[in-house]
Amino acid sequence: MKSICIYSGSNLGNLPEYAITSRKLASLIAERGCRLVYGGSTVGLMGEVANTVMEKKGEVIGVMPRGLFEGEIVHHNLTQLIEVEGMHERKGKMMELADAFIALPGGFGTYEELFEVLCWGQIGIHNKPIGLLNIQGYFNPLLAMVKASIDAGFANNSNMSLFNVSDDPEELLTMLENYVPRTMDRKWKQL
Repeated sequence: MKSICIYSGSNLGNLPEYAITSRKLASLIAERGCRLVYGGSTVGLMGEVANTVMEKKGEVIGVMPRGLFEGEIVHHNLTQLIEVEGMHERKGKMMELADAFIALPGGFGTYEELFEVLCWGQIGIHNKPIGLLNIQGYFNPLLAMVKASIDAGFANNSNMSLFNVSDDPEELLTMLENYVPRTMDRKWKQL
């Protein structure tokens, strides 16, 4: 695992633990010699992670759509900034560059990126590990929602194996390093 894509909030959130634990993860990424791939912003948890990896002399690649976000400040001190035309190209480039994915607390954008990479894993477009850094139980409601979709017959039990979940950054990285792709149950139950 040489390159890790982080999906995270462009805000810091209300709890200091979000930033503290995100910086701990970023330090471990740099110490393990992994490259960070992320959305390219200087603000929020995104900025905290990028700045920490760079402080530790790690490699950071940001992927940012040209002129799309007026309020989001592009980070110009990265190892590499890749400008793309739009959000779809951004997500595709991030997936291409990454060996693994980790979602940190965030909002709609973080959820959207996470669910796209989960869907791609579910249907076999990739078999890369996906982690949730479950800081202060942030992702517990999301995991309950996924379990509810399984219980209601809209997803398969095997889909839960797509998630590697921990509230400890070191444990989560170890889980991703040791990840063995699972065989997913047939997505379409009627076929």
